[in-house]
Amino acid sequence: MLEFFFKKERQLESLIYSYLENIGKIQNHFVKAMNICLKAGVSDDFCFLMDQAHKYESRADDLRDEINELMYSRALIPESREDIMDLLERVDAIPRFFEQILNMIRTGKITFPDFLVLDIQELIRVSMESCDLMVKQIDVMIKKKSGVRALLSTIDQNESHCDHIERRMITKLFDSALEPFVKFQLKELVIVLGEISDQVDRVSKRVNIMTIKRRF
Repeated sequence: MLEFFFKKERQLESLIYSYLENIGKIQNHFVKAMNICLKAGVSDDFCFLMDQAHKYESRADDLRDEINELMYSRALIPESREDIMDLLERVDAIPRFFEQILNMIRTGKITFPDFLVLDIQELIRVSMESCDLMVKQIDVMIKKKSGVRALLSTIDQNESHCDHIERRMITKLFDSALEPFVKFQLKELVIVLGEISDQVDRVSKRVNIMTIKRRF
């Protein structure tokens, strides 16, 4: 019986790593699509990368279903099961933000004014750094290593930095001579971009709580 339990637990860990790897692929396609958009606007290459990101998001949904099915086949005690499910729900919100941003750009035919490009690039860079740190933090938790708190601190600092960039961009937008509709369109996009680092910070805090619970 004990061997059955550990085998299920190893299978679960493998699926979680596959899920996180898939999230990384969505992230990479998002970054590439944004880089293309910032240089050339909505193009065939942008749309191709967006469609690829959507395919990987569908794969992430399938992996989550596999994880849930395995957890309900006695892979974990109920309390741990609920923690993992809650964590995955929080992580899953991040690629949804990626897709929402790309959809907003394509459907709204959004182009970025020159005075926002460097800020957008910085916001994406810091947000993606936080995504990478979040994955590392989950790995540290799974392997029961030290370092969760240090990663939490860096992610929290990044979230504050992203908030500062977001406020700076919105100020620039409303100080500009852009049409009011364009200002509000870009403001909405900037807010969703800012949600990435906010959500990563929420996940990071949840990982920290899960780690603390393991000690008692």
